[in-house]
Amino acid sequence: MEPAFAIVSLAVFGDFTVTDRWTKKQVHCIYQALIVAIATRHADAVDIKFLVDGKTVWVALPHPAWVEYKKRTGKSITDSLAVEIAGYYLQTALQSGEGLGCEMYSLTIEETLTHLDAAVSAMQEPASVSE
Repeated sequence: MEPAFAIVSLAVFGDFTVTDRWTKKQVHCIYQALIVAIATRHADAVDIKFLVDGKTVWVALPHPAWVEYKKRTGKSITDSLAVEIAGYYLQTALQSGEGLGCEMYSLTIEETLTHLDAAVSAMQEPASVSE
């Protein structure tokens, strides 16, 4: 049985609006696809595709993060949780000014796990999610 946060997950970071730090423009982000990158670009990662105001942006999460998370917690990163991690990261990147213009973000194992924890916390506090 999946944790409760996975059931409502795409309502949180799968489709959201955020203010870009530099332009102050509201940017609409929507999840579009999850692809195992071994098949497409021979990378040991899961690539998660978002449309950011209609432009394609990928967030690459390293496969070893799945193993590390399982070692630390005994739990698995589901596909829906991976989307949440990537969406949370993308929201953070746009808010901090790292965002617009990048087509691909590649996270480290530690960055992935840090954003996992932050995304889960945000999903458990609905009032603090998105702008």
